[in-house]
Amino acid sequence: MTVPKITTVTFRIKPEIKDALRQAAEQEHRSLANMLEVMIRDWCGRKKMTISQPASVERRT
Repeated sequence: MTVPKITTVTFRIKPEIKDALRQAAEQEHRSLANMLEVMIRDWCGRKKMTISQPASVERRT
């Protein structure tokens, strides 16, 4: 069974931007990482950018 890999991204942002992200995440009951992923996917969708999907997980029969 193949498990999709997750990568780490480290970057610096202004404290007020982090606070806004934290507030958005709390309102949506999401983690900071998941809220950021949702925001990026939304932005990419509006810009008609395709995000490749991980290879599907094979099922055992």
